[in-house]
Amino acid sequence: MKKLIALCTICLVVNFGFSQEKKEVKVNKDKNLVEVVYYHDNGEISQMGTYNFKGELHGKWTSFDEQGNKSSIGTYENGVKTGKWFFWGQDKLREVDFDNNAIASVQEWSNSSQLVIRD
Repeated sequence: MKKLIALCTICLVVNFGFSQEKKEVKVNKDKNLVEVVYYHDNGEISQMGTYNFKGELHGKWTSFDEQGNKSSIGTYENGVKTGKWFFWGQDKLREVDFDNNAIASVQEWSNSSQLVIRD
């Protein structure tokens, strides 16, 4: 019963938070997560990721622009950004390291940057 109440709460939060967007919601009982896909008005995927049964963002999240290009990817743990996140835009790639939802470091590359490969 508690899980059902939590699931209803998540659905309401998702519904009000993104009421303008089309979405798909699927419960993954094996992983105790709610898988969600949001869509732009043009039908392209806007965001996809998972919530835990407390309604917190949890796991891998990916965002896309209206043309379907990936704009960010990263991981949440119980609603907190953690680890490496990548952001694409304006011909740049940014790698942002998060530690307990705070930015720990940022690296940035542009299309004009040269790639060095070490053996």
